[in-house]
Amino acid sequence: MKKKCTSYALLGMLCALASCGGGEKKDNKQIREEAPSLTQYADPFIGTGDHGHTYPGATVPFGMIQLSPDNGTAGWDWCSGYHYTDSVAVGFGHLHLSGTGIGDLADLLFMPVNKEVDLSVPVESREDYPYKSKYSHENETAGPGYYQVYLEDHDINAELTTSKRTGFHRYTFKENDPQSVVVDLGFAINWDKALDTRITLENETTISGYRHSTGWAKNQKVFFVAKFSKPVVAHNLYADAEMKEGTEEVTGAKTSAQLFFDEKSGDTLEVRLSLSSVSIDNARENMKEREGFDFDAVREDASEMWNKTLDKIEVETPVDSLKTIFYTALYHTQLAPVTFSDANGQFRLQNDSIVTARDYTAYSTMSLWDTFRAAQPLMTLLDPERVSDIINSMLMYYEENKTLPVWTLYGNETYTMTGNHAIPVISEAILKGIKGFDVNKAYEAMKVTMMKDEERRGVKFYKEYGYVPYNLLDESVTITLEFAYDDWCIAQVAEKLGKEEDYNYFSDRSEAFKHLYDPETGFMRGKSDKGQWHEPFDPKLSIHRKGTDYTEGNAWQHSWFVLHDVDELIQLHGGDQPFAVMLEQLFTESSEIKGGDASPDISGLIGQYAHGNEPSHHIAYMFNFAGQPWRTQYWVREILKTQYNTTPAGLSGNEDCGQMSAWYVFSAMGIYPYNPSSGTYQIGSPLFEKSVIQIADDAEFSIKAENVSEENIYIQSATLNGKALNRTYITHEEITGGGELVLVMGPQPNKNWGVNTEK
Repeated sequence: MKKKCTSYALLGMLCALASCGGGEKKDNKQIREEAPSLTQYADPFIGTGDHGHTYPGATVPFGMIQLSPDNGTAGWDWCSGYHYTDSVAVGFGHLHLSGTGIGDLADLLFMPVNKEVDLSVPVESREDYPYKSKYSHENETAGPGYYQVYLEDHDINAELTTSKRTGFHRYTFKENDPQSVVVDLGFAINWDKALDTRITLENETTISGYRHSTGWAKNQKVFFVAKFSKPVVAHNLYADAEMKEGTEEVTGAKTSAQLFFDEKSGDTLEVRLSLSSVSIDNARENMKEREGFDFDAVREDASEMWNKTLDKIEVETPVDSLKTIFYTALYHTQLAPVTFSDANGQFRLQNDSIVTARDYTAYSTMSLWDTFRAAQPLMTLLDPERVSDIINSMLMYYEENKTLPVWTLYGNETYTMTGNHAIPVISEAILKGIKGFDVNKAYEAMKVTMMKDEERRGVKFYKEYGYVPYNLLDESVTITLEFAYDDWCIAQVAEKLGKEEDYNYFSDRSEAFKHLYDPETGFMRGKSDKGQWHEPFDPKLSIHRKGTDYTEGNAWQHSWFVLHDVDELIQLHGGDQPFAVMLEQLFTESSEIKGGDASPDISGLIGQYAHGNEPSHHIAYMFNFAGQPWRTQYWVREILKTQYNTTPAGLSGNEDCGQMSAWYVFSAMGIYPYNPSSGTYQIGSPLFEKSVIQIADDAEFSIKAENVSEENIYIQSATLNGKALNRTYITHEEITGGGELVLVMGPQPNKNWGVNTEK
């Protein structure tokens, strides 16, 4: 279908001419290419405050390099290396995590300075770094693919941008000031630790080396090549805090270098760095993707890549702040997973074997416990080819470990978080018809993963008892509920593949949630291997990780995770009305969290609902299943309004590789992939007059909200492609087929619309 006239002023004349029959009619692709840049609305500083844990630096969509400033401060809120409350920089690292609770990476630190510094000084805290500098947010800017900061102590303006596998620096020094760059391969944040590093001065404009470290990623190996736009005229090399004279190479647990350049040859120094998990030679090959020094051209290309990515969804609203939140959210959803294979396809596995991705790009940084919920379904809509690449990457890890990944970082499996949520990612792809990977191999990987007798993950106990007993494994309730959903996902694929015996087996196991439902309290509770409830019980009690039945939460937040059989959960509660009453109580209960060791991840509280952590993300949509969709509309709007804003504290919890933002992207448009593998999207309450999802060059799906406003949050009626719609969901096929969903909004609930609870 043809795109209707947008509200952008730049297109007004074109649309007027087209509607009046004047001029040549433009197709969808031409109109998108002529639209104003959407990068102006994306603000990488959103999420760098509070507990968002995002970074403000430069990268391209799903790029290998994340070139960003590091404050040099240890602590949970500096997991990305940067926090907006800080005002000291120690340098610019080339690898970072977006919005996680994990303090790792920040590898290959570069810092421009205007004086000679002593790199032999012992570093016990940030104050000991001899090359650190103060900065002010007034002299700091960031946008998609670009970062800039003025380093006050060194009178240097630093700018960063990237291509897919190469980071670019531009340093502008004060006229006649000494020009120097510090390279510190021993620098680490939180529990990361350098084990073996090397710096080699290859020639007057090139250095290379490697950094092998351990941390959350136990076997992290980064190889690099860096080139400078002018010759190195002098250098100081250090190995384990000792200067090594008369050499052009140093090796040690921690190596560093200070390189000096001729200040008379211009005030600007440019640097480009490529890296690889495999070798220095591969890093050198990766650098060939962008030869020469033209910082502005690279920055422009990065901006164009981002604009093409953000242009996949167009929203119409007169409120610019809503555009800022939306396009920043969409930007954040495109940062991870990150490219891991080199230009020649090679990448390193955890066991140090080198494998080659043939006909696909390998990815790492997969926060699957978070992203399977909405970030991955968003990719399924906007970028299905990348989905198959991600699954092929998972299957390569399966070949190595004989189990699917749980949380991979730089090729390492960390086994962090509960459940096995590569499974719903794969099942969603298969059930939604994504091509480009071996479906039978993927099914084998899912089945083997959920049949493996692992005590550490809980599968052994789950198979033996039908649930995970609390006295045998911590976080037993969360694990059981998530395993039940994983099993349901496997069952759906088994049915599609004609594996009836497997379908019946995994369908039966997917009812495991029933074992832990306590009709007396209405909560999912820990149960021992003898079938006894875990006492004493307090649904507001939270204990972080050890000695708890719930992962990063409490009974209030985790008792609703039954994505695959909401009807049965409702019946366990006694029907629609008692279920809806308890669901409403979740949002209106006091926000007190009990326990001396409560999880810091419990944030963004509305009552006991915790939007700052992913287990709560589907819950507001559950009223749709209980015949009260107006309560979904009310609470979704409340979450959109109170849990996101345009400040650095604009995220109410960890971004977690795009999931926090993906919730906003979907919900602001008016839909949400409640159960991603079901093929349906629940309808909420849209923020925008119109949202257009670009499915392909010649296909788009529009969601139009007539009369929408801050007061008009309730759906009065709906049509899909001109036909009346009286259900609270639309299907994946209806979206990908192109068309238009029209929602008429009003200030009061229409309690007759959408009360059919059919899924």
